[in-house]
Amino acid sequence: MTTLTLPTEQRNPTGFWEALSYEWIKFRSVRSTVWTTAATAVLPLLGAVFVAATGSLQPDDTVLGGSLTLSVVAQMLAAVVGALVISGEYSSGTIRTTFAAVPRRSTVFAAKATLVAAVMYALALLSCSAAYLVGGAMLPAGRYAQGDPLPALFGIAASFAVAAVLGLAVGTLVRHSAGAVTTVIGVLLLPSLLGPLFGNAERWIAGLSPTAALEKLTQTSDATADTVGSLGPWPSLLLVTACTTAITFAALFLLRRRDA
Repeated sequence: MTTLTLPTEQRNPTGFWEALSYEWIKFRSVRSTVWTTAATAVLPLLGAVFVAATGSLQPDDTVLGGSLTLSVVAQMLAAVVGALVISGEYSSGTIRTTFAAVPRRSTVFAAKATLVAAVMYALALLSCSAAYLVGGAMLPAGRYAQGDPLPALFGIAASFAVAAVLGLAVGTLVRHSAGAVTTVIGVLLLPSLLGPLFGNAERWIAGLSPTAALEKLTQTSDATADTVGSLGPWPSLLLVTACTTAITFAALFLLRRRDA
């Protein structure tokens, strides 16, 4: 009787934790992701120092909102990191090596999503908390309302994680670094720009971007219904997470069916 011998990768498929380890090695070895991640972490703190040093905080703003002025830009960079994590591999051709090492593409995608979400959540929580403390220390005591940092800072960090996963999904769909970066920035900005065109549905359209949820959570005076929708901060974050989840599943569906 003939014995069927399966290839090693089919008999012992690489598991999630091994895939996550591989992704972490690649993540910290690629300069573009390392430097973009570093900029994501530093920007909120620089923004807090700048706002406090220049006295440019609006009278009706809060210390939390003013200190996190550049958190919106930092969140965009978090989305760019997510896009680069996979689109960079498509551009260089190393995605074939990745799929050879981990044949289950869903495992690769899950590992990448877990990595970028965890890294961006941790960095955003530390960076934005530090920015709030620095801003509070530098701004004149009693002149501005403090805002409510807790639990808002945890939601802010979560919005960074959502943006990073959204970037990963867009990078999976576009598969080209420059195109993925341009597309994900457009996805973040367009809902607030197009929202007023949809009449009564503006509160839903304008609030679809992670940027909208972030601005509400930072309690900035710029978070008006015309620009970020009229939903509250936490419902907005849930809406954004649901939309990102739908796009992520669509990206995973196509990833498993398209050639590398």
